[in-house]
Amino acid sequence: MTQLTGTRAGAPAPEGPAEPAAAPRRLVVRPAAVGLPALGLVIAVAAWWLVTSGLHLVHPAALPPPQAVWRSLVGTTDVLLPALGITTWMTVLGFLLSSLAGVLIGMALAASSRVERMFAPLLVAVNAVPKIAFGPLLVVAVGWGQKPILTMVFLLCFFPIVLSTATGLTTTPADLAELGRSLNASWWQAFRKVRFPAALPQIFVGLKVAMPLAAIGAVIGEFYSDRPGLGYQILQYNGVGDTATAWAAIVLVAVMSILLYSALSLVERLALPWVRATTSAR
Repeated sequence: MTQLTGTRAGAPAPEGPAEPAAAPRRLVVRPAAVGLPALGLVIAVAAWWLVTSGLHLVHPAALPPPQAVWRSLVGTTDVLLPALGITTWMTVLGFLLSSLAGVLIGMALAASSRVERMFAPLLVAVNAVPKIAFGPLLVVAVGWGQKPILTMVFLLCFFPIVLSTATGLTTTPADLAELGRSLNASWWQAFRKVRFPAALPQIFVGLKVAMPLAAIGAVIGEFYSDRPGLGYQILQYNGVGDTATAWAAIVLVAVMSILLYSALSLVERLALPWVRATTSAR
């Protein structure tokens, strides 16, 4: 009589080493993940110094040397740090609003080809217009305060999120789609268990494209707002000829963008561990 696989009491243990227990997933920060960006920063600052102070290829009024920008940054922290907080909040809030709307609209486009044919040309047309052209009109349309800033962030971020969501939901791998059909899953079950998880890597691509655009939109929106964020400070200091402090504000915008992008990348790694597993060899 055929015996089922197993080990009874008194039976010899199977030969060979035992399978090791699966280690719990944890986020590992490799030295290259910190060292390479730091090296890139050093190279960028060295090139900046060489162009300005070393070879004098650019007039200091247009691009001050890094040491002058650093002195201005240290001397105006009481102004620039609160401005950084305002711009960061506008960037994050606008990004979250555009992400929510973009994912929902992308889902609607993916759910119906008629809806896609109806609204896709309009979305492309709006995205093709240079967003800075909307700046003077936003003050008239939505008024002062944070509204023009959030509107500018929304206009810049909305399209890439819609496009990535619609693309991800309409390109479900054939084997996963067949699995859902073989299990007789309803439309909602297939969407929740198969299509949406499969689309998440593509959706995060759009979100990561949109995050730096959100920072750009916040700064442009502050050009036309009375909120004293970094964009407002750039205009003010540049208007009085203090380009070193204006560039210090620009550097803070760049640092903010890098940190927000890194935070979003961390969220992606935590939310999509299977994607990290397939790309761990990089």
